[in-house]
Amino acid sequence: MHPAATNRERECGLKICRVGRRVGGVKLAAASRGALAMALISALLVMAGPAQGQTGSALYSFAGGSDGANPLASLVADGAGNLYGTTFLGGAGVGRGHGTVFELSPNGGGGWNETVLYSFTGGADGGYPLYANLTLDGQGNLYGTASAGGAHGMGVVFELSPAGGSWTETVLYSFAGGTDGASPISGLVKDAAGNYYGATNAGGAATWGVIYELSPSGGGWTEQVIYTFVNQVDINYDGLAMDSAGNIFTATYAPGTILEVSPNGQGGWSGTVIHTYAGPPKDGAQPSGTPVVGKDGSLYGTTRSGGANNFGTVYRLTPITKGKKKGTWKEKILYSFKGGTKDGSSPFAGITFDAAGNIYGTTITGGTTGVGTVYELVAPVGKGGYKEKVLWSLARKTGSSPFDSVILDSAGNVYGTAYQGGANGDGGVFEVSP
Repeated sequence: MHPAATNRERECGLKICRVGRRVGGVKLAAASRGALAMALISALLVMAGPAQGQTGSALYSFAGGSDGANPLASLVADGAGNLYGTTFLGGAGVGRGHGTVFELSPNGGGGWNETVLYSFTGGADGGYPLYANLTLDGQGNLYGTASAGGAHGMGVVFELSPAGGSWTETVLYSFAGGTDGASPISGLVKDAAGNYYGATNAGGAATWGVIYELSPSGGGWTEQVIYTFVNQVDINYDGLAMDSAGNIFTATYAPGTILEVSPNGQGGWSGTVIHTYAGPPKDGAQPSGTPVVGKDGSLYGTTRSGGANNFGTVYRLTPITKGKKKGTWKEKILYSFKGGTKDGSSPFAGITFDAAGNIYGTTITGGTTGVGTVYELVAPVGKGGYKEKVLWSLARKTGSSPFDSVILDSAGNVYGTAYQGGANGDGGVFEVSP
């Protein structure tokens, strides 16, 4: 763990998303699951001093009411430049709400307007979307997951469809908490045939979660479990990546592995661990961001700890295609975070590429204010290595502790979400411009 972590963080570790499981033999109600997840997420955050000079800006600060609160997932953009995302809390209803799906649209005057497209009730429609980034299809429909609610209280996969100026939610699948899985906490990936894939953090034959496939069938959707996590070291907090051949990649958190799940040619799937993290100082530990498949076929991602300074890493895994080690993967640490005020620490999010191959990401701590950074790893020229530069140190007044990946527009602007901070302390959406 981060050496500056609080005692509570050391006690909790990253058990922030084991929602839907039994505590003391009693299954938590949906509202309790949400409160537990929020409390444990808060335990991750290392508090710091007052804000200093910034180069980024807040596009929107959530007020914690009907507009939403505490976004944990990354954003998705449409062709018109509108941004879509989810909040873990807030929305219409009693108490702190059960989360929202929101849209941010440029208002033509240099600002942005927020519209809540849907407020979860925590009932049959779902509730508490966690790292549940949305997927946008060609017809403008949004797909995502919510960690609780549904017909069995174990989470849902949902679709939001625009119709006549409003949006309609359809639950595509409600998890039952058995072998089918429970508590989906991350988003979805889609294959060329229109099937969606995701992961759950609980349920399954061994109760540690599953990787599932949702396929359109007869006007509805059919779920199939394609991989079951078998024990506690398989805890999965992250989303899935898929390459052009249909192979799926994801990370397990402790002690840390990268898993490949591939079609076996007989109608089923097989799982293979392609890397096990050794920890500092030569390797990362606790992979936490969703992996990304690069144009070169390599797999890129982050670890929350480990590396030369034990503040986390950015790594690359490259498949070996020739020689005695053919079929295995070779790891290279592209960057080890240094921590402190001039660098970030604890990158919980995955990475994003620009067209030139530069890498962008966030850390949840470190920087000049201690509450996270937006960084760039500049692609090497010739035989050189990646060079890191901090683009922005976040601050409480503009948003703090970004937990998921950033996105870029064609002008090179970087957009992301911050779980806490902002004008009202309920998180926000930020922009970092060239």
